[in-house]
This record gives sequence, C-alpha cells and structure tokens, in this order.
Amino acid sequence: MSANTVPTGTGPAGPVSTGVVPTAKPIKTTGLHIGDAEPGCEKIDPILVVDNVRRTFGGLTAVDVDHVEVPRGAITALIGPNGAGKTTLFNLLTGFDKPDSGRWTFDGRSLAGVPAYKVARMGQIRTFQLTKALGLLTVMDNMLLGATGQTGENMFRALMPFLWRNQEEENRAKALDLLTRFKLDTKKDDYAASLSGGQRKLLEMARALMSDPTLVMLDEPMAGVNPALTQSLLDHILNLKSQGMTVLFVEHDMHMVRHIADWVIVMAEGKVVAEGDPHEVMKNPAVIDAYLGQHHDEDIGEDLSAETENVSAIKELLNDER
Repeated sequence: MSANTVPTGTGPAGPVSTGVVPTAKPIKTTGLHIGDAEPGCEKIDPILVVDNVRRTFGGLTAVDVDHVEVPRGAITALIGPNGAGKTTLFNLLTGFDKPDSGRWTFDGRSLAGVPAYKVARMGQIRTFQLTKALGLLTVMDNMLLGATGQTGENMFRALMPFLWRNQEEENRAKALDLLTRFKLDTKKDDYAASLSGGQRKLLEMARALMSDPTLVMLDEPMAGVNPALTQSLLDHILNLKSQGMTVLFVEHDMHMVRHIADWVIVMAEGKVVAEGDPHEVMKNPAVIDAYLGQHHDEDIGEDLSAETENVSAIKELLNDER
C-alpha cells in the first residue's frame, strides 16, 4: 500500500473512500469568514455571492439557497447527500440552467441570465462529472479549443493564416506545457476517445486552464477515476490554489474533502444547512442528520441494509476525530 494511502472500510456499495491524501501536506487558508461559521455567513473576500436562487422541477424544489458566499483564493468543497442539489446549483451558477428566481455575482459582476460561454470568458470555468472531451479530436485539439480570444475563429481572418499563425503556435506551446504538467504529453496526438476515464478527467482540467480562469468549479473530479490517478488529480487541485486560482468542487470522498478543503458548504434538500472548517463541519449535527437522517441516534453499523457509502464516510471521519 502506498505511503500516501489511508486504509478505509467498505460498505455494500464497495469502498467507502479512496483514502488517498495529498503528496505534501496542504497549507490551509484560515480566517475566511466574519462572525460565526453558519449557513450564509459573510466572507472576508468573496469571489462568488449567491442570493435567493431557487430552481424547481415540477413540484420538486431542487435548489433553494437564500445566501452563500465562496471565499477567494481558497479551496471550497460543496458536499451533501445524493439529491441535495449540488450539481443543479453548479449548472445554475455557470449558465447551463436558468433559475426560477435569484441573483448571483462573480467578482462583483452579475451573472444572472449570462449564457455559459460568456461566463467562461469572464474567468469562471467548470468541469463535469461526466467528462466532455471530444473523442474524435486529438488530445492537442481538445486543448486548443479551450484557448480564448483566438483570432482565427473569425471567418474572414481564418482565410489569412499570417494573422493568427503566431497566436496558434503560442497556444500550442501553452497546451503542451499543460499536458506535460498533467502527464498527458505523450498522448497529445492520440484521439481523446482512447484515454481512460481518469485521463479524460485530467484532460478536462488541463483544458480548463487554457483560458487562465479565476474560479475553477469541479463537479465530482474523483468520480470513476482509477485509484492510480487519484493522487495525481488531488495534487493538481492543490496546485490550482497555489497558482492563485479559487476552487469550488463537489465531492463525495470525505477523506479528500477533509485533507484539501479550506472551507466546506453543506447542502441538503436544496438548502445550505452548514458551513465551516472541514473538521468542525463533520461534527455539525445538521450535517450528521443530512447524511444519516433518522438513523443518527441508532447504531447503524449493526444494520447493513441502512449502511450507505456517505453514511460510512461520515461515521469513519467522526471516529477519526475521537
């Protein structure tokens, strides 16, 4: 077993957690909020501010967030049980879906009603739980799609290569540098469809960096990734922060959240029910109730039918704190 791997238990759905921790101990950012750490608490320097965002599907309220702020220059985890509304909130904030009501700002600029491609150009980039790599393009071509302000994208200028050739070479050099950092440079001429699931996750993250984003939003970056690549992804997420970017990510791996997140926002039934430092949040009664529900007063370890991956992860982390 790797020195960077923590043994974990198993549930009926398989391993509770990857148990992988960063290669080097992360330097946590503290002092991010003003006053008590509670749902909707004010941040010292928020980059993303959400107010009264609501989204319903028929009679189901998927998102109902009164107020939440994402701190700048930190790694924030958005957690919660399945169906809590995390990905729906991501879709709303990035322009991939429209809310019934509400407003939100990114770096002081309103994003309400702004389409996804304009949101990306403003510096707020997201990845998806199911990767969106274009399988019939090469890895390099996928990277080049992420570059912004390309002169050759204009139909008239595209006919005159001397106008965009230098920029194209600069973009290729930048793409190759990123692929090298993500250990995908040997795959640059391969079709993206030939990559493994973990390599596609790496490609999507690398492509996101082609636009020099300010805020990177990752939707379950570890989902479906082979453990052999989990360590690499984890270190790359930490590197985003060290390079001056803000990270907001959705994740179910509680060990990963505890080890790399500076701040945690917890959703349940569409609402933000808790915020705070990862270690404190895991002990918050509202969080325990969100994951364990009616079983939180019972010894559910005796009842395998009630055990789920999220329940096991919370129990495991609570035991670690004792």
